[in-house]
Amino acid sequence: MTETQTLTAQPLTNPDALSEVEVLARTLYGEARGEELAGIEAVAAVILNRVAFAKQRGRYWWGNDVKSVCLKPAQFSCWNAADPNRKKLLALSPRDPAYRLCKRIAKRAVAGELPDPTDGATHYHTYAVDPFWARGHVPVAEIGNHLFYKNIG
Repeated sequence: MTETQTLTAQPLTNPDALSEVEVLARTLYGEARGEELAGIEAVAAVILNRVAFAKQRGRYWWGNDVKSVCLKPAQFSCWNAADPNRKKLLALSPRDPAYRLCKRIAKRAVAGELPDPTDGATHYHTYAVDPFWARGHVPVAEIGNHLFYKNIG
């Protein structure tokens, strides 16, 4: 294998084949790579809160583990087939600095070592959008460029 082959990521075709940490890291990259550390950690907390919510209920439609929550269609836009971020997620280089940060956060999150700055939020959006599900709800946290919500029905 040449040095170029070693340093260049091969595009993935099946995100289901990735580990829990890899799927979470790539989701964080796709959803929050432009954020400061606190913003990326907050998005990770939302994913973990969704898993905890599902486990409390026995199961939930968005999935019961990190991978199923992240990869559930139409939940995290970076994984949507038409989203330009999806191609980036599938071809990430392990040397990308933002990805390396996201992977460190993902490892801490999966290990249960990440605090929740969102007060249990299961939903978020950027200031740039106004999703229908957020109307009439008050954010429980504002971190970086995201608003965070809980008790969304």
